Amino acid sequence: MKNKVLIIQSKQIRDLNISPLECVAWVDESFRMKYEAQLPAKISVHPQCNDFFTSMPALLPQPYRFFGVKEVCRINGREPALSSDILLYDSITGHLLALMDGDWITTMRTGAVAALSIDKLKKSDAYTFSFIGLGNTARATAMCLLSLYANKGVKFRLLRYKNQADSFIERFQEYTNALFEIVDTVQELISGAEIIISCITDASDLICSDNTLYNKGVLLLPVHTRGFQNCDLFFDKIYGDDRGHVCGFKNFSKFRVFDEFSNVLLSRNPGRENDEERIIAYNIGLGLHDILFACKIYERLNNAQFPFFMQEKETAKFWI
Repeated sequence: MKNKVLIIQSKQIRDLNISPLECVAWVDESFRMKYEAQLPAKISVHPQCNDFFTSMPALLPQPYRFFGVKEVCRINGREPALSSDILLYDSITGHLLALMDGDWITTMRTGAVAALSIDKLKKSDAYTFSFIGLGNTARATAMCLLSLYANKGVKFRLLRYKNQADSFIERFQEYTNALFEIVDTVQELISGAEIIISCITDASDLICSDNTLYNKGVLLLPVHTRGFQNCDLFFDKIYGDDRGHVCGFKNFSKFRVFDEFSNVLLSRNPGRENDEERIIAYNIGLGLHDILFACKIYERLNNAQFPFFMQEKETAKFWI
């Protein structure tokens, strides 16, 4: 039996021009199906130092008919250091459907998750976003926020690092609803912040150990979880994409309140209840998001003329 397997590259995905608003809708859809999907714990191996390979399987529930595995790796010294691939299967027949580049998907679903979390957990009048780390994850988050709040004025406060703040402003200068401010110290950025989005990938120490600088009502999103362990101890509520992702945190037993973000979207948890609560959103990353993105992209490209290979499989039991 021959099975056609699509080879879907990053450029082909980008050429679909999937909008940031659609990305936000897809992560919302995937969060809401979390308790019907099968989502085994991700598995990581570490070949050397801080390098890793992480396998993230997910089976979408019916009426979807897709299973997928995302393989993400980080190799220090490689450019870019972080890269990922996705294998997508038909969960009914077991046929391999596609080998797909996962880098655009990873970036945009991460930004969309951050934007959706902000939209559901920020205090009511907050439209100033303070960014630490201004790489692609920050850009994806900003794209989604500017789309969500296209009819509102938003302000981005940026921590200066090399030329990244200027490059970030240049990237979004065509958005008429965006204002920008550059600050020089973490303390200045944290002080008075309404929403703090940290997109740095590594931090060996606390980002800001002065707890008095975190105002009431602040929403904190440490996208890569590093550097805010002090906030675990005094913030009012903490939400995460999966309990298994955070239950091993040093301070987990000291969280005042914890629940999964899916329960907020499903109205099983009230989320923010007033504009005084300090809230953290720990979204470590669900393979469920990646596989839903992959199946949506596959459905759009399935009839297009793209590179593929024919996988030859046995049609009867074979003997060695």
